[in-house]
Amino acid sequence: MKLAIFSLLASYAAAFAPSTPAATKTQLSMSFESELGAQRPLGYWDPLNFCLDQDQARFDRLRYVELKHGRIAMLAISGHLHTSAGNRLPGNIDFAGHSFSSIKVGLAGLSDIPTAGLIQMFAFIGFLELFVMKDVKGTGEFPGDFRNGFDFGWDKYSEEEKLQKRAIELNNGRAAQMGILGLMVHEKLTGEPYIINSLLGYSSHFNEGL
Repeated sequence: MKLAIFSLLASYAAAFAPSTPAATKTQLSMSFESELGAQRPLGYWDPLNFCLDQDQARFDRLRYVELKHGRIAMLAISGHLHTSAGNRLPGNIDFAGHSFSSIKVGLAGLSDIPTAGLIQMFAFIGFLELFVMKDVKGTGEFPGDFRNGFDFGWDKYSEEEKLQKRAIELNNGRAAQMGILGLMVHEKLTGEPYIINSLLGYSSHFNEGL
């Protein structure tokens, strides 16, 4: 009888005791909450569980991709604003006499660029991706560190200042990704990517006369 009661109590205890794999998963899931980018007001935010049960190498890869997309988006936003203001390169884009000033801004401009021009653009981007915008020497201190032996004044900052500047870049990149996505969506929906101008009654005159 005593043996039966002991066995029953043991089975209850085992049912409510956490298993070793579950504890490991919890540790893996929680290990990134102190990483750079887990900032107010959202803190650590991974609604699609991309980092759930992943190791540090996987997290670093995702951070590397996030940074690269953010940098591209910041360049895209800057270019969109610059060309929307009417700024263009001087001269012609091809030997047929098509001027840079005749090319539209945004997605609409893709159809104005000659095929040879698009090929050159994609080839240049591929060159940067394969040979330049990467940790060529393997000396990067963190994901996205492409200094490759050059200092650029980075080492003069304290560790706290370095973290702050990395956080600023990360947040600006996140905002730029949402920003350029919004510009593209509103361009296709209404032809006016700068929706705030439209809401306030001040048209941006986007691509007028082109």
